[in-house]
Amino acid sequence: MKETNNIERFTDKEWEELASLLSEEKGEPKDLLNRFMAEDNQNAGNQWKELSNMSSEKKINVDKAWNNVHARLKENGLETAKEPVRISFYRRNLLRIAAIGLLILGLGFTAVYLNNSDAFNKKISVVTGSDQKNLEVSLPDGSKVILNRNSEFSYRENFGKNNRNVQLTGEAFFDIKHDDSKPFIIDAGKARVKDVGTSFNVITTNEESAVEVFVKTGKVMLSDNSGSKSLILDPGFIGKMDSEKSEKSVNNNPNYLSWNTGHLVYTNQKLAVVFKDLKRVFNMEIIADDPAILENPWHSPIDDNLKQEDIIRMICLSFNLSFTKDGSEYHLSKK
Repeated sequence: MKETNNIERFTDKEWEELASLLSEEKGEPKDLLNRFMAEDNQNAGNQWKELSNMSSEKKINVDKAWNNVHARLKENGLETAKEPVRISFYRRNLLRIAAIGLLILGLGFTAVYLNNSDAFNKKISVVTGSDQKNLEVSLPDGSKVILNRNSEFSYRENFGKNNRNVQLTGEAFFDIKHDDSKPFIIDAGKARVKDVGTSFNVITTNEESAVEVFVKTGKVMLSDNSGSKSLILDPGFIGKMDSEKSEKSVNNNPNYLSWNTGHLVYTNQKLAVVFKDLKRVFNMEIIADDPAILENPWHSPIDDNLKQEDIIRMICLSFNLSFTKDGSEYHLSKK
C-alpha cells in the first residue's frame, strides 16, 4: 500500500531520529525533515508540529518507552544474543508504530481543535438594503438584533458554543441575554463593543467615522481595537470610540432610536435637525436651497405610517415652501 511504501523509504536509524523529533527529544535534522515533509501527503508533520505548540499534555519519550520494553524483554528471557536480527526487526517496527501512532494521535487532536474553532464553521450574514429597516435577527441564545438600513450583521454557525462574537457594519439595536461566562462581543470595525447589560444601539458608520454606542438599559463597554482605551456606558449615555479619540456624553436627543420605533417627536426643533432625523429614519435626502429655511422651528410629531411626499408637503404647507424632486433628493425653496 502507499503508506507502507512511504514507511519503507526510511532506514531504522532515520525512523529513530524521526521518532525523537516528533517527541521533541532532539533538534530538527533538516535534510531528513525536508524529505519526510516532501513525502508526507497528508500534511501530518505540519499538523503535528502545530499541535505540539498548542498542547500542554506531557510529551511522549519514544526512546525511553522502547528502553522500558527492551528491559522487560530481557528480564523475562525473551531477548537473547542469538536473535539480534529479530530484536532489530521488533525495534524497527516499534519505532515505526510509535511514530505513526503519534501522527495519527496528532491528527485526531488537530481535528478536535479545528472542530471547536471557527475554522470549519460557516459564517451567517444578514444584510439590509436602502429600502429595509427594522429587520429582526433572533440568535440561538435568545438575543435579538434589529438592523437599520444598509447594514450587515454576521455571526458563526457555532455561535454560543465557545463564544458569542459577532460583526456589524452599519447600525443595529441589540437586546442581549446577558451571560457572564460568555460575554457578547461586537466587532464594529474601528472599535469593539462588549455587553455588560442588556440593550443598546451601535453605529459603525456615521459622519464622524467613530463607532457610536447608545445604552438603553444595563451597561456596555466600548473599547478600541488595541484594548488600551475603554469606556463604561450607563443607561442614557452615548459613547464614541476610534483609534484617535474616546468620549461619552448624555443623550439629549429624544429621537435617537426613532429609526427603530418609527416615531419622531419635536418641541420647537429647527428644521436642520428634523431633516437630519428624516434622513436617518426615513432615508430622505432633503436639501434647503435657502439656508434660512433650516432655522424654522418644528413642533409636530412624525410617524413612519406617513409617505415621504406627505411629510414634505406637510413641511412645505407649514412654512409656505415649494419642493422639487431630483432622483432621491427633495429640494425646498421659498415661494
